[in-house]
Amino acid sequence: MARNKVVPSALEAIADIADGATLMVGGFGLCGIPEHLIAALRARGATSLTVISNNCGVDDFGLGLLLANRQIRKMVSTYVGENQAFERQFLKGELEVELVPQGTFAERIRAGGAGIPAFFTPTGVGTQVAEGGLPMLYAPDGSIRKASPRKETREFDGRTCVMETALKADFALIKAWRADEYGNLLFRRTTRNFSPMMATAAKVTIVEVEELVPAGMIDPDAVHLPCIYVDRLVVGGRYEKRIEQRTVRKRGA
Repeated sequence: MARNKVVPSALEAIADIADGATLMVGGFGLCGIPEHLIAALRARGATSLTVISNNCGVDDFGLGLLLANRQIRKMVSTYVGENQAFERQFLKGELEVELVPQGTFAERIRAGGAGIPAFFTPTGVGTQVAEGGLPMLYAPDGSIRKASPRKETREFDGRTCVMETALKADFALIKAWRADEYGNLLFRRTTRNFSPMMATAAKVTIVEVEELVPAGMIDPDAVHLPCIYVDRLVVGGRYEKRIEQRTVRKRGA
């Protein structure tokens, strides 16, 4: 039988996220991020976190808040984004980073939720993604303390492919537009990108929503993620809806 999954606050929703946990965090740039859950996690202070997310927010918002508070030990991401703290910590050997091609990143998460331990893809063949040697962790003196390993390759129909392993997590923190109290979710536009897959690949999925409606108010054919994948819900309240913006330097500056 379906049950009500609404919890009173973001702090209560993330209360059991302990030091050393692995998290998947939804969103793209600053779009569709679970900003209230991130703020609650910052207040809780859990450290040594491994975070699997497309990027790491900006210096003063989103996952950048956890980074600035030195709560993240390792990032698994597709790009650095507009975050100078990310760059500084990585180059100083204070942050481990596993950079993954974006399509491969999405498929590794989907594989984790589908119970597929690994798969082969042509993406990255002939580069350090497959051959290894990409810096993952620097030493304080600038030397490479840890580099990416060489990956297995095989040929399929005359095309070389590289083996990639699935991604899974202890917790997924995602944001949806609308939910009923049982946890059936609707996302808006591109905020649907990684979040549904992350919910399937985590042991515990925690969702913040903009709108909560009674059960039965969402057409079953319109549900983007069914309640079976959702463990906790919290209503987020007001959102800043900030936009990630690149600072363009003038030539010669």
